[in-house]
Amino acid sequence: MARGKKTEKELQEKKERALALIEGLKKGYPDSGCSLIYEKDQAWKLLVSVRLAAQCTDARVNVVVEDLYQKYPDIDALADAPVEEIERLVHPCGLGNSKARDISACMKMLRDVYHYQVPDTMEELLKLPGVGRKSANLVLGDVYGKPAIVTDTHCIRLVNRMGLVDGIKEPAKVEKELWKLIPPEEGNDFCHRLVDHGRAVCTARTKPDCDRCCVREWCRQVL
Repeated sequence: MARGKKTEKELQEKKERALALIEGLKKGYPDSGCSLIYEKDQAWKLLVSVRLAAQCTDARVNVVVEDLYQKYPDIDALADAPVEEIERLVHPCGLGNSKARDISACMKMLRDVYHYQVPDTMEELLKLPGVGRKSANLVLGDVYGKPAIVTDTHCIRLVNRMGLVDGIKEPAKVEKELWKLIPPEEGNDFCHRLVDHGRAVCTARTKPDCDRCCVREWCRQVL
């Protein structure tokens, strides 16, 4: 019973910390959003970009897709394109062979199964080649405005440092824990702000610059 009460108290403390972090990050990064370039009425481009972004920077992806879309400007063109040619164009993003195969298969499925419409449910999105929960959540949140939590490397690193999760590194497990703490309507923007904060202040390769942190008073790292 004592342990149960302690766990309930810990959960409530984390919820309160989460709300404080959300508000602090809103003030620090009021204009955060997806850094992958795409048009809302062409959601398939976000699927392409997020697949290319695996182990690659968003900035490089945004450059690479310019040439890709110049040659293959729509779902039909990419679905019919030789995988080898897609691989040649996306090679600068790394893992070109597997990414090209996934993009080709995904575009074929969008054309043949979903009639050119990107699905708007987690269940259907996960059926697409190369789409995992992180990619699906990004589409759900950014394209369809649905509750979403994108557990990318920045998110996982920062929520551990901030004390919202305790030593959890697996994306699916981190997502599950965050759903207990983050109001559904806040999840998508919260994760975008974590990315901006992780790039600007709470970096991975250097010591966090806590003196410049907009949420330092609520972060376990400095408490």
